[in-house]
Amino acid sequence: MADIARGELILGGQRSGKSRRAELLAREWLATAPGRRAVMIATGQAWDEEMRERIARHQADRAVRVPGMLTVEEPLALADAVRQHSDEQTLVVVDCLTLWLTNLIMPADPAQALGEAAVVAAGDDLCAAIGAAPGPVVVVGNEIGLGVIPMGREVRAFVDALGRLNQRAAASCERVTLMVAGCPWVLKTGVGT
Repeated sequence: MADIARGELILGGQRSGKSRRAELLAREWLATAPGRRAVMIATGQAWDEEMRERIARHQADRAVRVPGMLTVEEPLALADAVRQHSDEQTLVVVDCLTLWLTNLIMPADPAQALGEAAVVAAGDDLCAAIGAAPGPVVVVGNEIGLGVIPMGREVRAFVDALGRLNQRAAASCERVTLMVAGCPWVLKTGVGT
């Protein structure tokens, strides 16, 4: 059985096992004591048919793997959602930080995109909410900075923004885990280590 950290950031590439790891932690949290709850705060938005199908598949799979876990969809006001759903008996899973940042920087309506200062402020607010949460919070996000430098100013700016957000989230969490091929590699245990 995995032990539950007060805050855990789970990073990895696509299909690395990040969400499965978060679901495992939620399932174990629910099983260890009566009266506990688990809430998934989903940040993805269904902009096209493929994404709608993907979201539906994730919801169905999650219902089988972690029965009883409530799913809340919140693509923008993530810090508020963490504050609203966190308590000592509730484990909150945020899935995923990368999609949330995408929603802020590259929304469907470009006129609603946040500027750099507003994105940094939203990230700081989220990290404060994670650090102040009375119950455990598990945050899932992508590590996309391991590859080649992307072409295009906007893509490079996004990779930079996500790298900075991941660093701030890691600082606010007790544990940081990197998922590689379904295997967890714990990078940090304890605040400030």
